[in-house]
Amino acid sequence: MTKSPQTFTGVLDRFEEEQVVLLLESGGETVDELVIRRDDLPESGRHQDAIFTVTVDGETVEEIEYEPTETEERAEAAQKRFDRMACRPPTDDEDI
Repeated sequence: MTKSPQTFTGVLDRFEEEQVVLLLESGGETVDELVIRRDDLPESGRHQDAIFTVTVDGETVEEIEYEPTETEERAEAAQKRFDRMACRPPTDDEDI
């Protein structure tokens, strides 16, 4: 019995010389990682935290598509979380 292709959200985690490591997510959870050649990524997505739609069939990467809108939305959400944490109210024992 053959498996059908699976689609994941890939997040560019890090560069390792001429390779990149994509963290593969399914249902909002990291389920695996994929190491591929940097040149196999769309040029516009060759930056930290870029988001991709990755289709894998067994051990073969069928397609990698850069998702610029999703990349921007995640970056904005992360910045908002950081800003909220940075603006927390002082505690009773802190000077105002």
